[in-house]
Amino acid sequence: MTDQLHSKARITDSHCHLDFPDFNGELDAVIARAHAAGVTRMVTICTKARNEPAVRAIAEAHDSVFYAFGIHPMSVADSPQISLDELLTVAAHPKCVGIGESGLDYHYTAESAAAQQDSLRTHIAAARQTGLPLIIHARAADDDMARILTEEYGKGAYSCVMHCFSSGPDLARAALDLGFYLSMSGIATFPKSQDLRAIFAAAPLDRILVETDAPYLAPKPFRGKRNEPAYAIHTAEVGAEIFGLSLPDFAAATQANFDRLFTKAADYRRAAA
Repeated sequence: MTDQLHSKARITDSHCHLDFPDFNGELDAVIARAHAAGVTRMVTICTKARNEPAVRAIAEAHDSVFYAFGIHPMSVADSPQISLDELLTVAAHPKCVGIGESGLDYHYTAESAAAQQDSLRTHIAAARQTGLPLIIHARAADDDMARILTEEYGKGAYSCVMHCFSSGPDLARAALDLGFYLSMSGIATFPKSQDLRAIFAAAPLDRILVETDAPYLAPKPFRGKRNEPAYAIHTAEVGAEIFGLSLPDFAAATQANFDRLFTKAADYRRAAA
């Protein structure tokens, strides 16, 4: 029965890193395995400005792959602050469908907190101006993250997904209250993630996405191994359990959510159909 449910499920991996060296020499096979597992689309994420050409090339070479452009908060201290104009220029590409990932990481790079906050506000401005969703990385910075997202929303609406959400319930509520989305990664499948699963269970189904964050955070039963987009279906299995749905129904709901948030990707596929 599980194999039959898998065969009916169609899902989008809303966040992965296909340009990372972990996939060197086998990217075509990785994408083929994703398709075989029911993954219809992937969004590969740029984390450094100098990597944008390589990330863009992957999206251009594969019909099912889109990309997002931004500067990861852990990279902010190592590179010049990106400008709004730079973000807007890249965002005009037909397959660039999101802004980020941006955000705050005080766990590893608290010393650059001020620069991270400046960068985040620039990314928010780009999301607001382009209408593309902001993709947020948040670690050990819940209070500042909720404050900045809320402050900036007061200056003008924008859309957003909290990528690989693993923060606390207060940040989840702040994001949901702003109309934002929470993305479920392999962390939600780990045995000790009961509190995180409870946060997802309390969220509206129509605000949930699924991702791998590949090559990181492989879900059960692949924990500890290199992650890849095909494994998104295993995170979706846990999501279906959380919401009391069949796997195909949960996957379909997250597909609809992706289309609603990543409208440029949805429009691209419809135009190509």
